[in-house]
Amino acid sequence: MATGKILSAADELQLRQPIDEYVGGIQKQINDLRQDGTDKVITTLSAIESAKRDRSLSKDEKAAKITNLKTQLEQAKKVEEKNKGAIAQLIGQAETYIKAHFDKEYYQPVVASCAAEKVAAKEKYQAKVAQLKKEQQQAIAKLSDHQEIKEEKYVHKNKLFDAKMDLQSELREIKDRKHLAFTHKYHLLDLLRLSKFSFKETFDQRRENYVYSFNRRDFLLRNGLYFAILIIFIILAIVTPIIKGSPLLTYNNVLNILQQASPQMFLALGVAGLILLTGTDLSIGRMVGMGMTAATIIMHQGINTGGVMGHIFDFSHMSLGGRVVLALVVCVVLCTIFTTIAGLFTAKFLMHPFISTMANMLIIFGLVTYATKGVSFGAIDPAIPNMIIPKLNSFPTIIFWALAAIVVVWFIWNKTRFGKNLYAVGGNPEAAAVSGISVFAVTVGAFILAGILYGFGSWLECARMVGSGSAAYGQGWEMNAIAACVVGGISFTGGIGKISGVVVGVIIFTALTYALTILGIDTNLQFVFSGLIILVAVTLDCLKYVQKK
Repeated sequence: MATGKILSAADELQLRQPIDEYVGGIQKQINDLRQDGTDKVITTLSAIESAKRDRSLSKDEKAAKITNLKTQLEQAKKVEEKNKGAIAQLIGQAETYIKAHFDKEYYQPVVASCAAEKVAAKEKYQAKVAQLKKEQQQAIAKLSDHQEIKEEKYVHKNKLFDAKMDLQSELREIKDRKHLAFTHKYHLLDLLRLSKFSFKETFDQRRENYVYSFNRRDFLLRNGLYFAILIIFIILAIVTPIIKGSPLLTYNNVLNILQQASPQMFLALGVAGLILLTGTDLSIGRMVGMGMTAATIIMHQGINTGGVMGHIFDFSHMSLGGRVVLALVVCVVLCTIFTTIAGLFTAKFLMHPFISTMANMLIIFGLVTYATKGVSFGAIDPAIPNMIIPKLNSFPTIIFWALAAIVVVWFIWNKTRFGKNLYAVGGNPEAAAVSGISVFAVTVGAFILAGILYGFGSWLECARMVGSGSAAYGQGWEMNAIAACVVGGISFTGGIGKISGVVVGVIIFTALTYALTILGIDTNLQFVFSGLIILVAVTLDCLKYVQKK
């Protein structure tokens, strides 16, 4: 076939027929060799698993059946091993033929045909538009009434829209043909190798699938905010040396950003699970204040200068390690108790998390302020931070704590039944309940997980700041955590989001705040920047939801 010739469906099949026949003949030989070997191994293994789960069989019957199946399995494995060399030789023969003939004799002519057909479709569209414009001008020339002219223009607009839809439909069909031609090669290889591909083949397939499914509008909706923030960072990186005389993106600055982001990572990961359930948590900042206060009291150097309900605590008789562990346990327990209470009200009485966590926020702040008279408890023992978050050649190991939290929460979300149920309940709680998932247990579980993470986060923040715990500490942190999740793509519509998005969101907000602080931007104006980013992020999320609906 000549390059650029438009192929019909029959022409395309004719080009592919010799390849399918040759590889199909080899595939038949391979299937015959696999019938009593590999195929029998697969079916026998499946039968063994079914027998193990079969409750209709007695213990002796089940054992006898499994023993018989294992005997068949051993025989099948022997046949498989015997035919392994012959199968490998046939696969190599087929692969050599595909490599020599597929692209040259089939795929490239199809690609050339699709390119020519695309040009022809666009030319056809332009001709159609010109024809419609000419018809409109002729029709309007015969009219004098303003209303009739307006109606004719409306009809013309509809005809143009239909022509454009026809063009898009043709282009989609052309794109589908090219994609199907590409995937046919891997379909043949899939049958030959039983779904085993090399790294390059896997990469090529993923690249083709990405290009095939790429949609510019969806891409901009998903990533437009990141591009905008990247541009802002580039501008800040250029402006900072000019204004302050020192570069922004230095090694030390990057470490400082990651160090500041580490405790907040725990908070964002905690609230992310609640947002995944279409909820939120307004009490995060007060949880941090409560945890910081409790941790500072326990890890304080010597007798505390302030009291709780008038009682002065002294933990100095305990070992440093014991005080560190006790502080962590107390932080986690206190935060988990309050998040569990909010979770129970949310799950049992279908109370919106906005209300249950707002009540928590008020109760925690009131209790801690009343109990401590609102005073700050000073610094913790200076040896403790080096135990929890020592520096390795100036590298802050608090970052490792954040990495550990990311890995653990990622595992929970993606590799456990609870994580799968979390997505299911967030996406559609009614459907999840019908399918046997306990919405109550998942909701309370998400709040408990959040409480554990809040406790860890406040404990780490206490070590990072060397104490200074008070009821007022952490004010506004809930906004940072929620904003980081929203920017990271955790959707308030429920059931949509990734841990990687939370990580990116936390780093973005921390880096932005750090950069604006270095530039000397007023704190109040920093709130304006954060508010605008949140507004854009939620707007894009709403647009994605509307488009999906």
